[in-house]
Amino acid sequence: MPDCSRPPEGVSAAQTVPSHGRERRDDPVRGILMVVAAVFFFSCSDATAKYLAQTLPSIEIGWMRYVGFTTLLLPLMIRGGPPVMKTASPALQVLRGLGMLGSALFFIMGMHYLPLAEAAATSYVSPVFVTVLSILVLGEKIGPRRWAAVLVGLLGVLIVIRPGGAAFQPAAIFPILSAMSWATGVVITRKMTGQEHPTTTLIWSALTGLAVLTVLLPFNFTMPTATEVALGALIGLVSTMGQWLMVQAYRFGEASVLAPCSYVQIVWSTLLGFLIFGALPDHWTFLGTGIIIASGLYTAHRERLRKKQQQNAAASTP
Repeated sequence: MPDCSRPPEGVSAAQTVPSHGRERRDDPVRGILMVVAAVFFFSCSDATAKYLAQTLPSIEIGWMRYVGFTTLLLPLMIRGGPPVMKTASPALQVLRGLGMLGSALFFIMGMHYLPLAEAAATSYVSPVFVTVLSILVLGEKIGPRRWAAVLVGLLGVLIVIRPGGAAFQPAAIFPILSAMSWATGVVITRKMTGQEHPTTTLIWSALTGLAVLTVLLPFNFTMPTATEVALGALIGLVSTMGQWLMVQAYRFGEASVLAPCSYVQIVWSTLLGFLIFGALPDHWTFLGTGIIIASGLYTAHRERLRKKQQQNAAASTP
């Protein structure tokens, strides 16, 4: 899913680093309003991508998004010059960019077949994959409570997609792959915490995605109409606006407070799915979504407690 229910692409869940070097100010209400606005823009981007997916290949839609993303970052690149592109971990930056790219592409592929709200709900399983990858990549210790949250989250996904049932579609795997890709990017971001400026990470993500999609585009290209080009530009605009709002929101509040608020995206996705495509989720989708969100909220809660314990331990160390 392009940039939805998680901290912004350039900022990990553990960071409250401002996007342009400004100090963070405590104004959680303002931060929450920015998150709500950001996920509205993300939902608009998703709905527009779903509409275009009826006539254009997913790679082409993704390419349009990344062209817009990169174009809107150009002023930062020009103003910052070579220093803003300098990174201590080019390999990790590229891997992270590929993770974010995979998240966007898989989600667009899923929306070609699935209702918008169902695709969004399924992709909310990303905290499950973040937990697992944190063990494998970061060596984090996960207690039984967080493992229970992982299993509950997976249960919610099974309820939404209902494998073996009459409503099951194999395309449900795409939002799950999107969540896995996003989780990969998040864990790599955590690994780079404190090493990279968020602006640098955003630029590397944009350029990595654009470079890969530009190479793939000739193999899967359909000549777009003027309307489709305009809608593709709209995707780039609103998704970047959502990113900007998310980055700004994390200047005003802690990740543990703001991240759960992004679940309001399911409301926007449901509303836009009904208004544009005439689709409403069934009661099983609502039930599964509630379980997935509960799992994510609990995981965020445990993450906050873990960070507080680490801070207390560091403060008590002579």
